[in-house]
This record gives sequence, structure tokens and C-alpha cells, in this order.
Amino acid sequence: MTSRPPAIVFIGGGPRTAGILERIAANRGDLFGGPLQVHVVEPFEPGSGRIWRHGQDPRLLMNSMAADITMFTDSSVLCEGPVLDGPGLAVWASGVVDGSIGDVSELEPQLVEQLRTLKDTDFASRQLQGKYLEWFFQRAVRALAPGGVVTVHRTTALGVEETPDAGAPYRVRLADTSAIEADLVVYAIGHTDALPGPEAQRLADFAARHGGFHAAPSYTTDVDYSPLAPGQDVIVSGMGLAFVDLLVLLTEGRGGRFTLNNDGGLDYQPSGREPRIWAGSRRGVPYHSKISSVLRGEQAPGLRYLTETAVAALIEEHGDIDFRDHIWPLIAKDAGYAYYRELFTGYPERVNGSWADFETAFDARPWYSREREELVTAAIPDTRHRLDLEALDQPFSGCAFRDHAHVQDAVAAYIQRDLALRTSLDHSETLALFIALLRAYMELTRLVPVERLTARSHDVLQNWWHGFFSYVDSGPPPHRLQQMLALQRAGVLHFLGPRLWVRADEATGRFVAGSFQSPVVVDAAAYIEARLPGPTVAGSANPALAHLHQAGWATEQHIDTAEGPLSTGRLLITGRHEIATPDGGTRPGLFAVGPGTSGWGAGAFARPGTNAAPFRENDALARRLLNAAASVAAGAVESSGTARDGDSAVAPRLEVSA
Repeated sequence: MTSRPPAIVFIGGGPRTAGILERIAANRGDLFGGPLQVHVVEPFEPGSGRIWRHGQDPRLLMNSMAADITMFTDSSVLCEGPVLDGPGLAVWASGVVDGSIGDVSELEPQLVEQLRTLKDTDFASRQLQGKYLEWFFQRAVRALAPGGVVTVHRTTALGVEETPDAGAPYRVRLADTSAIEADLVVYAIGHTDALPGPEAQRLADFAARHGGFHAAPSYTTDVDYSPLAPGQDVIVSGMGLAFVDLLVLLTEGRGGRFTLNNDGGLDYQPSGREPRIWAGSRRGVPYHSKISSVLRGEQAPGLRYLTETAVAALIEEHGDIDFRDHIWPLIAKDAGYAYYRELFTGYPERVNGSWADFETAFDARPWYSREREELVTAAIPDTRHRLDLEALDQPFSGCAFRDHAHVQDAVAAYIQRDLALRTSLDHSETLALFIALLRAYMELTRLVPVERLTARSHDVLQNWWHGFFSYVDSGPPPHRLQQMLALQRAGVLHFLGPRLWVRADEATGRFVAGSFQSPVVVDAAAYIEARLPGPTVAGSANPALAHLHQAGWATEQHIDTAEGPLSTGRLLITGRHEIATPDGGTRPGLFAVGPGTSGWGAGAFARPGTNAAPFRENDALARRLLNAAASVAAGAVESSGTARDGDSAVAPRLEVSA
């Protein structure tokens, strides 16, 4: 037997690491009965990490309602380990207030007020979510106790080295000059910054030469916008969640106020310190509003067409399967089924015929078929009630705008229509669509073997599918879209339209932007790319990830194209979350998880009752880590996938290394 406990090092201590720790505690009784050393390397507060840290603007909100956020597995989660449910954000908040969970006296007054007023349907601040995540982390540590140690290192990991002659196979070097011996290392870094690429550097140099301003893709709250002067024109590309945050910081964050008007809408009272914002994107519209309606009809019981049987049949017929050609039509049909079921059973006055007859005919018709279109045309007289996923994805496809006013009117009308559909009690079919897409998003990793997908599918999955899902299902609270309309009426926000283009004009020293579907062209000294940086291993600004690549221990995921292999920028991992080496192998004991990897699971927390992919992944990885720890404790470091049975694990107390 070894003379020391097995050591697991987590590089990154945000919510994903917290989730894996909870699963280690839950599974320890089945897999490993010895002492365990866990080290968490995180410069911010463990649990919340960088993204959910307290030190950000308190006006920045979650994009999910409080009742839709949990860190705990529930009965819907299909995993090998035991299901241990617990309080989601809303229940936790109530427990803190009544004293059954935590101590409210430890929180600052503005957070206490949020706790006391938080309702299930509210969108909590990110600061409050951070406190929930920190509580969850501490709870996971307590669940591991007693008999071991969890040490939090409030610093940054610089890299991992092999130490064949030492007591452990790896040494993790830290920015505070210390090091940690490790048997197993988990890279759970989350969203990371990227070093400036050639294009970002070119734009930054252009702005510097001409006294302008350029913000490359980044986490919005980490950018210094103070150089933007009041009234200054600013071009913004991207209208997703980063854009929503940007608007908050540049308007309310500069002293502006939103007030209710006599029509029940919002007006904006400028402070005079706001810049003038010109925004556009590929679609030309913001992400869809979160939904506040409730289902009126019969909810679809689950996925009907995207099933294990259907996927197995596709593999049998085609071998490798293509997401666009084979999987997406099944997702689309499930979305259509849920949407029309709600329409028929909740609003029978809007349809012709019975749901039973429609269901039978719908089952027999492929989504992309003339027969299905004819069925819908006959059953749904009003075209406004028919589901057109292509129009949903590209709402202004084929449109040509006459002038600036035409663009403003069209985008504003689209936002107003979206709010009407998603906040009215008379359009719950949009909620049925939301639920169906969410189910498909969460179930894909379980139903579709990643190794059977074509090369093109990986690009479509990571880019188009994730983007489409986020656009439809992961948008902002409704009042954020109401605020956009108020800002547009106040002249603070101008819409540029779809298919945005931006270039740096050396002749004038200004950025120039327009839409390929509009004659409107604007120029400005400032340009903000309102989105997160794309994933990259080779160009990562995170030293541990960059070192992993430089050491030749990891590689980026590549897809085959007609022009040759193309990198997605994501860290290539196996289906077991092992880090893949450039030669196609793996290094025992090195794992990675999260948004910068080639894995499918997204996010770290989820909506209850959704069989959330991150929770399934957390459980599977926790069990692999415990099996590997058992091998280490037995004196034989085996492959990370080797399974060993054991008795109850002994878990750690929490220590913090400053």
C-alpha cells in the first residue's frame, strides 16, 4: 500500500468542480474506502469562480428563473451513482432567510434583500447565484468529511509536469511558486480568455493608431469601457447575452433609469453619460425572451422521435451519421410534435380536426416532406400559428430594408412580437417548443454516440446547434427586451440589421459597419465584439491550458473538410473525459471537462427534471476518479478507465491555502 492518500487536483474551482466533488461524495461508498486528498486551484472564490464571482455589477442577472436553477441531481438524472436531490436556488434562498440553510447575517444588505424578495419566477442577480454556488461547494466538502483534506489554493495553475521519480506521477506548478503532487488532474477551467489572434491584433492596432477603441471577444464584465465618451458612436457586433450585459453596463451602469409608462411599457431616462450604440448580428435580432407562460394543454411526455431505437436504426443504415441530415430532422419533428400538441389540446379553436387524427398523420410523415407541410396547412388555418424552424432561425432571410427607419421598425416589431408570444398566457405553444428543444439538447449526449458522427457534425453541433438552441431557449429575461425597445425609442440604441459586416477604414481611421440587407452604413471610432472568445487551446490565455498544449500532451479537436482538417479550437477529450494526446492516445490520470472541450455537456447547473447532461457527466467522471484513486491506494497506478470496487470513501475537511 502507498504511504499517502491518493491526490486529485482540480485546475479551476467553479461550479463544474463543485458538481464533481458532490458526485465524488455521493459515490464514495460504492467505490473507494480510503483517505483522499483533493486540491482545488482557483484564484476566485471556490464554487462561484470567475464567472459567478461577487465582484461584478449587481445589476447583471441570471438568464433563468430562480425555480429553474439547481446544482443537484434528481430522479430524472440517469446515472450510475446515487441520486441525492437538494435545494435549487429558489428553495435555498428561502432556507437562508428562515435560518434553516446558512446564516443570513453573513451576507451584505443588498443580497439579504434579494433573498427576502426572491420568487420562483424572478431572475436573480449573478452575485446571488454566486453565493448559492459557494454554499453548494462548501456542502460538497462537508459531505466528504471526515478523514481527509480538501485544500483550496487561491492562485493560478501554471502547468503540470511529469515526476516519475517522485511519490506521485504529476506535479502541478502554481503562480505562488508552490507545487502540488498529483495522481489525478482534472482541468475544469470553464470559459477562458484567448490571446489576441491576427484579426483581433489588427483591429487593436488600428484603434490604437487612430485614437479609437476596440474590445475583442471577452467576458463583458471584465472589459474597461471607461474610454467610451458620452454620446460617442459605438458599433457593436453580436446581440446575444453578452450584448444584454453590455447594454446594462453602458446605460443603467452610467446612471440611466427605466420607468413605467402609461401603456405598461418602459421608458428610458438618459443620464447623458451613455454612448450611442449601433448593434447588429448575423440574425439582426436579440436572443428570444425567456417564457413566462404556463402550458394550457397536454404536455408531450418526452422525446418521441429522437430515441435510442431511432438512432440505432440510423447507425445500422448509414454507419456514420450526420447531424444535419439524420439527427436534426428528428429533433425538429419532436419540437413540432410538442408545439402542435399544445396548440391542439390547449387552443382547439385555432385548429381543424382532432389531435388524435393529426398525431397519427404526423407520426407517418418525415419533418422535411411535402406531406407534412400539407398536413399542417390543412390543420392550422392561420399561418401565424404554424411552426417554421427555418424562419425562426433566420427571421429576416430574403428581406431587403429600404432605409434606417425600416430597419428600426422591423427589428422593434420582431422584439415586440417575441414578447407577445413568450409572455402572454395565450401562446403557451412557445413553451412547449422550449421544453422539447431543451429535452433534445440534454439528451443528445446520451442518445447519440459521439464516435459515430461525421466530421461535419462536430462543427455543426458546436456552432450552429448550440447557437440555435441558445438563441431560442437561453435568452434574457423579458424585461431586458422591453429595455432594448425603450433604449431604441430614446435614441441610445440603433439596430443595424442582419448579416452585419464591419471593417476598419484606414482612409478615415474609423470603423465602418452595415448590413448586407440594408443600405445603412455608419462609422465610429469604437467597435465592440460582444461575445465570448472562441475556444482555443493553442492560443489560450490560461497558462495551464497553454502549457498542456506546449508540452505536447494535448491537441485541439479537428474536423475533416474538403479543404483539409480544420481545428475547432476545443481541447480534444475522449468519451471518458480523458485528455487525448496528439498521437491519438491518452495520458493516464489527466482529465478535462467543460465548455472548452470537445465534450457535449454544456453548463454546470441546470433546470430540475431535465436529466441534465452535466450532471450525468459529473457522476461518470467522479466514479472514474474514485476507481483510479482506489488503484493508486492499492499501489498500482492503472489506466484512468480501470474500474475497482471498494468500500466507503473517507472524505476531507476543508483547508484554504492563501
